[in-house]
Amino acid sequence: MSNLTDLRNNKNARLAIIIILMIAVAILYFRNVDTGNLSTTDGIQSELAGQMKPDTLEKKILIGIMSMLGIGLGMEVSNTDYDLGKLAETKSLSQSRVLRDKSGNIVSATSSAAAGAKYTDEYNCDDFKSQPEAQTFFDNAGGVSADTNRLDGNKDGVACQSLPKK
Repeated sequence: MSNLTDLRNNKNARLAIIIILMIAVAILYFRNVDTGNLSTTDGIQSELAGQMKPDTLEKKILIGIMSMLGIGLGMEVSNTDYDLGKLAETKSLSQSRVLRDKSGNIVSATSSAAAGAKYTDEYNCDDFKSQPEAQTFFDNAGGVSADTNRLDGNKDGVACQSLPKK
């Protein structure tokens, strides 16, 4: 189970899955191309013009799926991800942002990276982009009573106070 979780948290694995799904959606969208028309430039242009039109419900659905995959790819490339359950609970994007390590891999309570981060001095304030991101990690790691990373120097419950608020 740990290997599956580590694979799920791996940035390269998630990027590969998104790209494979985008290719599959593109193949489904263009699967009805009449290859007999592809022998001339006019035939190619005509076939592409006809295929690009979202004239069926299926094509409209595939465009929606491709759009969502594109958003997912953009978020993955920019190392931006949100926990939807926490977002619904807190109504705060900064508090629901998913933590990532320096390689862009997701750090979660069940990943080996998170387990190590909670018990070793692997993270410091420079590893976070903002104070809310550091605060989320700090809270998930146990707060003041379990601050092995020393993110809260004055032990007031606020991690990495020198970082920007956003």
